[in-house]
Formats: sequence, structure tokens, C-alpha cells
Amino acid sequence: MRYLFENYALDTDRRELHREADVVTIAPQVFDLLEYLIRNRERVVTKDDLINAIWNGRIVSDAALTTRLNVARSAIGDSGKEQRLIKTLPRKGFRFVGQVPEAPGPAVAALADKPEERPKPAVALSDDLTARGTVIGRNSAPPLSIVVLPFASLGGSAEQDYFADGITESLTTDLSRIRSSFVIGRHTAFSYKGNRIGLKQIGRELNVRYALEGSVQHSGSRLRVNAQLIDAETGNHLWAERFDKPVADLFDMQDEIVSRLANALDAQLIEAEALRAQRSLHPDSMDLYF
Repeated sequence: MRYLFENYALDTDRRELHREADVVTIAPQVFDLLEYLIRNRERVVTKDDLINAIWNGRIVSDAALTTRLNVARSAIGDSGKEQRLIKTLPRKGFRFVGQVPEAPGPAVAALADKPEERPKPAVALSDDLTARGTVIGRNSAPPLSIVVLPFASLGGSAEQDYFADGITESLTTDLSRIRSSFVIGRHTAFSYKGNRIGLKQIGRELNVRYALEGSVQHSGSRLRVNAQLIDAETGNHLWAERFDKPVADLFDMQDEIVSRLANALDAQLIEAEALRAQRSLHPDSMDLYF
């Protein structure tokens, strides 16, 4: 089935979104969300409807849902401010309000038998194609956006696992207090626990600029915590820190480590954004602020 709207076509058989002759590259989960909204465009879709349909009922934070909706809007030339196609109804849900004729067959029928002439994938572009002096994706991550990935427990004991999860949750809470920060909720972050997915892919799926990952290791009477701040767009390491502490009261130790990490990350994130701003050929107000 093809859903046609404005200059877009959503091909459910090929799982492709076309903008005229180009294929717009979007994540599978974003495609599913967009298809669900279009297929149910005659009614208001609730948050629970989306979670059940897209996340199979898993616990999903409001931030993760909002991020996916914004990415879906961007892919079809819409925005949260404009809401020309995907409308948010406060305390009610969401609805696709565009006119959608339906048609069978492939999205680009004329090219069906000419694979060598099929359009090359094209990333959805922003409304301001010259922003920051480069062509950037519509779903370009917001400044100070970060996900705290579940810290790995290298010892395997239940107590150490609990400690590692506690550091992850506390860091998520503390980093959200940084002014103008956008931190992915812990439920969404923990969905990546144990998954061997590249950080660049995680950054694209969650639409964040930075990822914090780390590990906890218990050896004898000492506990070691490693943490690394990664640029999720390039995969480059920006900062790393190691904490070696004697095993005493785990809660006190956790509070101390989290406090030191959060304070250091506050400065590191601001510094990383400042360096980005320095490289901008056409700085906007946020660049100038940093």
C-alpha cells in the first residue's frame, strides 16, 4: 500500500518513505510510528496506543516518545511548532491531519524494472539548509542532548549490578538538572542494556549528540568506576574519568561518584558545545550563548 500526502509517498510493502523521486532515510521505529499515525488518521491516537503498537507495551519515557514524534515530523517536512501534518492534542493524543489518498503498487512504479535508475537514498534536510554552514539532517540532535547508557557490571555479582544501575539512574537524574539539557529517560536508556549496538546508531535512534557509558568493577576491597563521554555523531571520545575507591558504604560511595561525575560532565558538555559553536560558519543565538 502507498499512502500519498503532499510530495511524499509512504510505501508499506518496501518500508520506504519517498519525497518525490528520493528515498528519505528514517529509522525503522520512526517508520512504524509514521505508518501507524497515517493508518489511524481518522481518530486521535493516544500515547498508550503508540506505546503498545510501536514499543510492544514496554515502558517508554515521554522524552523518548516526543523525540520519535519530532523525528517523524522532520522526515516529512513538519515540525512541533507548525504541526501541519502531525498534530498534538494536549492530554488527548496525536493525529495525522494531512490529506492521504491511498494507492496500490510501488512508490516509484516507473523505476520498478530499472534498478540501476532507482533513486539514491537522501537524508531528510532541515528547513534552513545553510544552518551552521553545512547541510544538516532535519533530525539534527539538539544541543546538550545526552543519553546515560546502563553502566556495565564487570564482576557479575547482584550487589555490583545494583550499584551499576544505581549510578546510571542517579546520573540521569542529576544531568537533567543542567540548564538547557535534554536527557533521555532512564526507561528508554535501559532498553539498550546488553544490546551490542554502535553508539552512532544509538545517537541516531534517540536523536542525541552525546552518550555517556561506563563500567563498574569490584576487586578485593576496592571498587573501580570508569566513565566515558562520547560524541554520538562521530563516535569520538571527548572525556574519560576513573574512580578508584575502597569498598565501604556503597550508597555513600555512589553519591560521591555521581556528584563528581555530574559536575565534571556539566563542564565537559558546555565545553563540547562551545567547541562546536566555534566551528560554526553562521552562528545562531545558541552558538553565541555557548
